[in-house]
Amino acid sequence: MSGRDLFCQPRRFGRGAALTLVFASVLAAGAATGSFEESGRKPAPPSGRSVTAGHEEDVADAAAEAMADGKSPVEAAERAVSRSGDRWGAVYSEGEYEEFEEALDGQYTGVGLWARRERDGRIEVTRVQSGSPAQAAGIRKGDRLRSVDGRRVDGRPVTEVVSLLRGDATDASEGTAVALGLERGTRAWSETLRRARLSTDSVTVRELPGGITVIKVASFPKGSGDLVRSAVDRAPAGAGVVLDLRGNSGGLVTEAVTAASAFLDGGLVATYDVNGDQRALHADPGGDTTRPLVALVDGGTMSAAELLTGALQDRGRAVVVGSRTFGKGSVQMPSRLPDGSVAELTVGHYRTPSGRSVDGRGLAPDLEVEESALERAETILSGLGDPASPTS
Repeated sequence: MSGRDLFCQPRRFGRGAALTLVFASVLAAGAATGSFEESGRKPAPPSGRSVTAGHEEDVADAAAEAMADGKSPVEAAERAVSRSGDRWGAVYSEGEYEEFEEALDGQYTGVGLWARRERDGRIEVTRVQSGSPAQAAGIRKGDRLRSVDGRRVDGRPVTEVVSLLRGDATDASEGTAVALGLERGTRAWSETLRRARLSTDSVTVRELPGGITVIKVASFPKGSGDLVRSAVDRAPAGAGVVLDLRGNSGGLVTEAVTAASAFLDGGLVATYDVNGDQRALHADPGGDTTRPLVALVDGGTMSAAELLTGALQDRGRAVVVGSRTFGKGSVQMPSRLPDGSVAELTVGHYRTPSGRSVDGRGLAPDLEVEESALERAETILSGLGDPASPTS
């Protein structure tokens, strides 16, 4: 993620890495567990500052001094990042960063569960990945997850449940066991699963009555942009598309640009700066510019997903429906620390084609809808009413 070119797929530093608009570390953990459907704990708002080379040196020096003193270089680096004022800065251990890169490569170690926290604090399974250990154990959508390795999960943030499922505290690997306490109706039981290497299911497609295609993009790992383009190509001719970016925690910006290219015939997607150097991202020519399109967003839509939303909105290509997006428009550059850990430091920000800043502000939808957003999107696409008019 640093060294070569901007917004490319992250690679090991020994081979050169590429810069990305990275989703926050707390969300990266969720994307690599089988995902989750609510953003849980959110990082503090960004400060709007860019980190200079001097800050990078300060962080590296702090880690090196801690190593020499027999202390934790990761903790020392975290303190240095905090002092720098870079609220989007993060420090990963070497193992954590490898998992992060694997998630962006479309792979993760987990059991294949999607979950969310209900209003009463219960953790409910919302989807089970095909071919996963969870599916093999007979776990179903709607089951309640009560405990992980003996720890009760009711009331916990989804991100903490994700961490337990992954075994982050012990750097659990493929093949390690995890005990789940489950409930279905009046039945309560336990299952012991073994974590497996699974592919992220970042793009799912379904067709609604009337031919409307719903393309749900949970994040932007490697290959997700092409999956969006393929889904658009396979959609019924002339029928509308709902691009569901709700809860999308971001990922590789190159993939978001590829997704934008499915709906645009070239042209500007975003501009960005890296330590004051102004650059631009452009869509490929040949996208479908006539198909009706609605983009769904919410407070969990962030980073690369906001970049895509801003492009479609500013270019007049989509009606954006939902609630204001998260507001992460900063660019991070990773640097390797002396002990092998990695510091992600902010070096710049991006803007939409019309010049709007996203960082700390988010994007306002064209139509504010808190509930039944998909139903409103169907109404817009079917032409049954003015998108600004109230529903009956």
